Amino acid sequence: MVTHKDNLEKNTRTVWSMTLLSRIAGLGRDAAISRTFGAGAVSSAFFFAFLIPNLARRLFGEGALSAAFIPAYSKLLQENPERAKALASLTIAKLIVFLGVVVILGELLLWSLVTWAPRPDGTFGLMMTMLPYMPMVCVVAVLGGILQTHGKFGPTAAAPILLNACMIVATLLFADVFTSVQNHMMAVGAAVIVAGLLQVAWSLYALRGIAWWTADRACGKEDLRNMMGKLIPTIIGLGTLQLNTLLDGLIASYPIVFGSTIFGVTYPLGEGANASLNFASRLFQFPLGVFGIAVGTAIFPLLALQATKRDAFGDTVRRGLRLVVFIGLPASLGLILVRDVLTGVVFQGGLFTSGDTSEVGFILLGYGTAVWAYSMTQVLTRAFYAVDDMKTPVKIAVRMVALNVTLNVILIWTPLGTAGLAWSTAFCAVIQVGVLMRVIRKHVDVPADKTVVTSWIKTAIASLIMSIAVAMSLSLIPVDSSFSWWESCITLGIAVGVGIVVFGVCAHLLKMEEGKWILGSRS
Repeated sequence: MVTHKDNLEKNTRTVWSMTLLSRIAGLGRDAAISRTFGAGAVSSAFFFAFLIPNLARRLFGEGALSAAFIPAYSKLLQENPERAKALASLTIAKLIVFLGVVVILGELLLWSLVTWAPRPDGTFGLMMTMLPYMPMVCVVAVLGGILQTHGKFGPTAAAPILLNACMIVATLLFADVFTSVQNHMMAVGAAVIVAGLLQVAWSLYALRGIAWWTADRACGKEDLRNMMGKLIPTIIGLGTLQLNTLLDGLIASYPIVFGSTIFGVTYPLGEGANASLNFASRLFQFPLGVFGIAVGTAIFPLLALQATKRDAFGDTVRRGLRLVVFIGLPASLGLILVRDVLTGVVFQGGLFTSGDTSEVGFILLGYGTAVWAYSMTQVLTRAFYAVDDMKTPVKIAVRMVALNVTLNVILIWTPLGTAGLAWSTAFCAVIQVGVLMRVIRKHVDVPADKTVVTSWIKTAIASLIMSIAVAMSLSLIPVDSSFSWWESCITLGIAVGVGIVVFGVCAHLLKMEEGKWILGSRS
């Protein structure tokens, strides 16, 4: 009998459906920003300032903090509920104090940089505004871990909708209020803080009826020390993609922080590079967040429970690998095929020109090649953490980050330009998956057994047929820069519709179970 604790498919469906709504709202947010502020220096400054709080959201809200907290909390909940409550209470309290101090020190550092920065009221001012979001999103991550351990996946997956909604309102509502573009963008930054407060309140509301807080926290101190000892390795191993994305953003942001030259040589990227990179990142993160991270989120509490049951653990890992490739591979091919029309539909308009669309589409080509790899990393890394093996994925992740940085500083000087950052990230993701699949054998006897390989082959066949059908549909309706927004939407809708139908029919004819799993059924 499948219960709420071991129904991976049902929990995955809950997470991806809520995440789907969140990612749609995220696209709406960036669509509003692109049309209001364009893809130039102002948007680049905002995305640079948002790097730290957004990294905290992705690392902690979507993985690392929960990955360290959930196994410890889940184990204690079964063995000693009072210690579990003490751990949860101590974790929240310590996070607030520690990150509160970090925010204060960060604000002081940024204030000192304001007098030095060439644009003090832009980049660093925005960073000062949004930095307090970091502790809030970390608290939300722990509260979400508690909810997920108790079988409630929906509230945490829906929380980012509040962030996106607040930013959309600030972007559109204040468009005619501020005469200064910088002040308007500062209001968008302030909306991030409002969203953080709302997310904390929403998570606390979702926890009503669950006894998780206690004033007697002494018995949880040792558990907290053990968990914190695993947090840094977890961040490094699970957050490779996010750390690589952060490094991409830092390299792309050089012109808006330091100027157009480096050591007397003209820097190869322009002021709008970071904005274009972020817009492309948003599009490839859409399928990744909706399904790849959703599977990783849903699978982790189950893996933690099965850590001592090798056969059941291996079966769950294999199911996860089948699921993420089933969605990730067609998503990769689909993004590559519709990249330009998708970019135009979501972002083009207002200050975002057709030239910006071509630039973002070119970057998306690089990112889109490895959606399947990013998704597999989520499952494999969590599998290591579930069995308390922190060192292996960390060693691999550190090497991948170093490789990514090396490729970044080389490829930006090639004709790829900003797109070189995307190709580097994608290449490193593929290498990382290959290495993880090799070393996971110490915990899973045959990670890619006959059932997995057969599933992957069927997925590849269905994806290839889907790609041909999508390409043919696009050739019949050639994309034209003179198309209206509605015409572009129709073109995109036809291409996506053809892709979904053809892939679905192929999956049915090939008798693939994964299609049923997505709908929440294991049969």
